[in-house]
Amino acid sequence: MSTRRTFLSSLALAATAAALPSSLMALPLAARPKLLLFDVNETLLDLSKLQTAINQEFKSEFAFKQWFSLLLQYSLVDTATAAYHDFGQIGAAALDMLAQSLGQSARPEARKKELLALITELPPHPDVVPALTRLQKAGFRMATLTNSSGPAVKKQIAYAGLSSFFEQLLSVDVVQRYKPHPDTYRMACQKLQVAPADTLLIAAHGWDTAGAVRAGLQAAFVARPGQALYPLAAAPAYTGPTIADIARQLGA
Repeated sequence: MSTRRTFLSSLALAATAAALPSSLMALPLAARPKLLLFDVNETLLDLSKLQTAINQEFKSEFAFKQWFSLLLQYSLVDTATAAYHDFGQIGAAALDMLAQSLGQSARPEARKKELLALITELPPHPDVVPALTRLQKAGFRMATLTNSSGPAVKKQIAYAGLSSFFEQLLSVDVVQRYKPHPDTYRMACQKLQVAPADTLLIAAHGWDTAGAVRAGLQAAFVARPGQALYPLAAAPAYTGPTIADIARQLGA
């Protein structure tokens, strides 16, 4: 009798699989996320324009990397010390710190605003629109989750022509804690009414995927040039050089 039940169960599973669209058969049904959360800066958007401007402003080929590291470092200082300034404020402070570390004069407020405004005028990486189109056609819900402020991310996504792909543009300013604090990821899941285990964060930063996994989400690492995973964190479920590669792994 048990053999007959096993056989009938196998037939039922096979019939179910046969009825699924081929795009969904690439993943086990339970593993398919219901929601895709995208990081914005570097993951979706190409920061080369901003990098060139900051390097030229400070006459150093390493200026942008130093500035961006300061931006991330002091956003975490805010979170660790229960303070909060939006990403633009920390970005301006990081420009002052960069100038000081390079032995240069601090830039006038107007100039700092000009430089920081470039973060809202960035193009998407070449793989982004085709990959998002495939994911959208495959039926995935998609939203953003970024350290940028709420007003800034709306400008960023609109400028890049990506607004039609996302049902919500979420920012950490809702909880006033920066990624990778677990509250940021959980906030996004609560807003969109999806369990963390059914949510996949897609990001080009090892610290971001590490934070998502620790918060109970699935994670996908987009290995943009110069990016690396954190070796002491749990490995993400998916890894690829572009979002198109991640989309293929998701069956889109």
